[in-house]
Amino acid sequence: MDAGTGRAATATSIVGVDVSKDKLEVFVDSTGESFSVDNTAGGVAELARRLLSLPAPAALVVVENTGGYERRCAADLMDAGLPVALVNPRRTRDFARAMQWLAKNDRIDARLLAEFGRRVGPTPAVRVPPERALLDELVGRRRQLVAMRAAEQVRLQQASGKAVVASVEKHLRQLSAQVHDLEKRIAKMVEDDDDWRGRAELLKSVPGVGPAVAATLVAELPELGSVSRQHAAALAGVAPYDDDSGKWHGRRHCSGGRASVRCALYMAALTARRFNPVIKDLSDRLGAAGKPFKLVMVACIRKLITILNAVVRRGTPWVPSPT
Repeated sequence: MDAGTGRAATATSIVGVDVSKDKLEVFVDSTGESFSVDNTAGGVAELARRLLSLPAPAALVVVENTGGYERRCAADLMDAGLPVALVNPRRTRDFARAMQWLAKNDRIDARLLAEFGRRVGPTPAVRVPPERALLDELVGRRRQLVAMRAAEQVRLQQASGKAVVASVEKHLRQLSAQVHDLEKRIAKMVEDDDDWRGRAELLKSVPGVGPAVAATLVAELPELGSVSRQHAAALAGVAPYDDDSGKWHGRRHCSGGRASVRCALYMAALTARRFNPVIKDLSDRLGAAGKPFKLVMVACIRKLITILNAVVRRGTPWVPSPT
């Protein structure tokens, strides 16, 4: 029995870590202990030392995948030998609602993550090599700049004053230069790595997939080629899910998945509808049947990722089936 909490220690500890910009709020379920450390290299090192010295070994550290602030924490804890699960925040909020945990603050969220880890048992994440993490960041930064450039292009169309037009045009030139520099750096990273280069060449053999899409898939969908076509579609968020109950048969719907991968595949599918005979045939058939554009595009993306998954698995460039 823990003297401070009156809680019986369990054989292992599940640890919840709520991440914010400056702090890491921690809850250890085996002892009921809550504490916080700074979200810095030193703070994470202190956290690792405390978790490694627990009477009941840490079987899992659960951290929400919030898109940035958790990266150093997760990587350093993995380097220290601790198993870390990175979970989707939507899953934990759905879990909280199911458990009727309506209150929310950092301490409660850390405890929620530990409870989620104990009951659900999410799979520990695999440590991402530093080079792939850098490639992922570069690809993400390029995507941000492209979005900023598109927004500025809209503003240019709306601007009328000479000073405003000149300012927007200057910013557009700067953004285009940065995108170009990032694309060169990404291309060099891919070219310098034998595995990435080979994978990118396989992906680009499929009509519709260019260097930017190939780099996105290399960086953000490393599972491609090692999973089933259904799993690949789910990772991209284009796998259909049933909505049936008794005599009710609802429309199948898609949800979840990696938004950045789905956006890249959407752009690739737009091109593939014109130049890839398999995707073009599918698009024409669905269009002729009166299917809405959104449904046609989801079907084309799903077919495209199925092709890409098969190409990477076989390790040979894509060749269309003879008609």
